[in-house]
Amino acid sequence: MSDVLTGVRVLEVATWTFVPAAGAVLADWGADVLKVEHPTSGDPQRGLMTSGILGGALTVNFMIEQPNRGKRSIGIDLRSEAGLGLLYKLAESADVFLTSFLPEARQKMKIDVEHIRRANPDIIYVRGSGMGQRGPENERGGYDAAAYFARGGHALALTPDELEYPISPRAAYGDLPGGMTIAGGIAAALFHRERHGETSVVDVSLLSCAAWALSPDIVASKVFGIPKLPRITRQESGNPLINSYKTKDGRFLNLTMLESDRFWPDLCRHIGRSELIDDPRFDTSVHRAENRHECIAALDGAFAERTLAEWKDELADAEGVWAVYQEPLELHDDPQVIENGYFREVTGDDGGTFTLVANPVQFDETPPDLARAPGHGEHTEAILLELGFDWDDIIAWKESGAIL
Repeated sequence: MSDVLTGVRVLEVATWTFVPAAGAVLADWGADVLKVEHPTSGDPQRGLMTSGILGGALTVNFMIEQPNRGKRSIGIDLRSEAGLGLLYKLAESADVFLTSFLPEARQKMKIDVEHIRRANPDIIYVRGSGMGQRGPENERGGYDAAAYFARGGHALALTPDELEYPISPRAAYGDLPGGMTIAGGIAAALFHRERHGETSVVDVSLLSCAAWALSPDIVASKVFGIPKLPRITRQESGNPLINSYKTKDGRFLNLTMLESDRFWPDLCRHIGRSELIDDPRFDTSVHRAENRHECIAALDGAFAERTLAEWKDELADAEGVWAVYQEPLELHDDPQVIENGYFREVTGDDGGTFTLVANPVQFDETPPDLARAPGHGEHTEAILLELGFDWDDIIAWKESGAIL
């Protein structure tokens, strides 16, 4: 059973990826997630991929699909009195209110904690932000490239010293793990309310998520009194069994064999270099560290003799941990990904199919079934009818512009 949150309703007033990704995870887990969008503009993420940044025709708006799958969309103008009233009506039946708006905007829009709790005192109120709810910069926005990757320390920790500028992150590099973190906080708050009858205000920021993900570096930097831990080049690896090696056909293998004395003999036999097992330069971890340049060179020579396909066969039963460096497209054909249901096929509104990545949590060994993201305001009428309003009400709100 994967629908562990069946019966839970989430009211989402959020845009872009970070906070909506949390709603997507909750939808994966069975929650009814109502995405509130402005009747005219909707979530600005909808237009990001249609602006031609990748070139060519867009067949799947993937940056709206991944963090919004499985939700229902309702178009409400929260600036109107009628629209705000509808939001409060939705909040009455919701378990969770999820937002990405900053403090001043929440107050101006009348959707802050006190406003939503007035409609539903038991609702769990959840805020995702760039910099956190307190401090001198709590009103600053924060996309993940800025708040997570740059300010959170990842960019400079990952950038080689010889580069003039810091490297750039991949799309939603911090947003998606951040959204998963929000979803976990919501699950804990739901459990606490169920057990103790107390509701919660849940806060997660991109900056806090960045610090958590980089915490070994951050803690060590203070312990040693240095700006950051030094980067170790592959030629200087003190353990040659923790390194990358190039194959004959220009692909790369990763070795992560931390207990090198344990795995050294087995590795040598698998790469056809049994003579290296007792070589006095390499026979212990201390000797391999002392003679790391020669050891790495020997392994370089061995791995360069065969193709990736050959090494995959040869290393299949090796004792230590190793992996292929894969391109994202290759993951679609990865047997482990396929067998575990980590990617799920979704049917679009045009009847065509595409693949989305499931959230990493599975319950009872069951991958979630995913549904496409909703169209802008697609479920407005159905949701209002569920609330008990009639078509005369809906038509009047449409004419006033309060709803889509």
